[in-house]
Amino acid sequence: MSQLFDALQRSEAERSGGKFPSSSLATEVLQAAEREATAGRETTVVCDLPVQAEVLGEQEVFPDFQAAAALGMLAQAQTAAEIAANDIGDPFSKFQSLPIVLPAQSRLVCLTEKDSLASEKFRFLGVRLRQLRQNRQLKKVLITSAIPQEGKSMVAANLACTLARRTQQRTILLEGDLRRPSLSQMFGLGKLQGLSEWLQGERGPATSIYHLEGPGFWFLPAGSSPRNALELMQSGRLSAIMDQLAAWFDWIVIDSPPVLPLADTSLWVRLADGILLVTRQGTTEKKQLQRGLEAIEPQKLIGALLNCSSGTAHSNYYYHYPLPSSRPDDKATE
Repeated sequence: MSQLFDALQRSEAERSGGKFPSSSLATEVLQAAEREATAGRETTVVCDLPVQAEVLGEQEVFPDFQAAAALGMLAQAQTAAEIAANDIGDPFSKFQSLPIVLPAQSRLVCLTEKDSLASEKFRFLGVRLRQLRQNRQLKKVLITSAIPQEGKSMVAANLACTLARRTQQRTILLEGDLRRPSLSQMFGLGKLQGLSEWLQGERGPATSIYHLEGPGFWFLPAGSSPRNALELMQSGRLSAIMDQLAAWFDWIVIDSPPVLPLADTSLWVRLADGILLVTRQGTTEKKQLQRGLEAIEPQKLIGALLNCSSGTAHSNYYYHYPLPSSRPDDKATE
């Protein structure tokens, strides 16, 4: 570790025109940390903010803070190196293919009712997203809701199916709700290891990502439900994993927890390029929707979807158009 930090110091010294310090506080901190690691003792990283290697003037120094921050930088660098080490050759040849088994009452209309109005609206949503990405960065799309039971997981699954229809664009559906995952059951896949084990370093991408036969996209399940889900997501590995996925895939559809009950979603919001907020007629209250909107970065909010629109012939979906036999006073709801 000290060799890595020495190299960083030399680079900084060359950039600033100064001399490489032979014995700086930062170097001593890293050497002490290296001796601790060698001795097999655990060191808790409490901060991952970058710090300066040298102290200017009479600026006060906090050695413990600098040590933790320096270790945080190295932990992130090592995590990125571990993730990159898995990218050898063609990663897609290593992902296992799985057949899906849809339940009898499946709401994946993009697979079961391809000619329905609901399926058509998901295709329209896919077109709008492709149009948006012409003017802004939009690869990691977060699907969330204000409260539970609003249909966000179903929306995420149907959207992934729609985006995957363009064979030249690789799409992955990420099950980001580590506490209450539901996508694996929705596809009839049973329990699979995935993101949780990858975050804990127990598995890599080759054994965490699956190609779903039929839908034609890749799937990263939540895996086992950890007790310390928030701490696990804050470890620094999640950002590195998302960077690796962004290098492999053209679209990343993230099914996250609801915004209001948990803090987990704030981490996904920070990592996402754009956010779609799902609401449900008859379930979402106005105050809840307002609080959900306030919890989302305005510049990342790209739209909202109304689920379970009243009067529709397609239960639990989004748009309704008057049928030819409808009376003149019938109104379409969106």
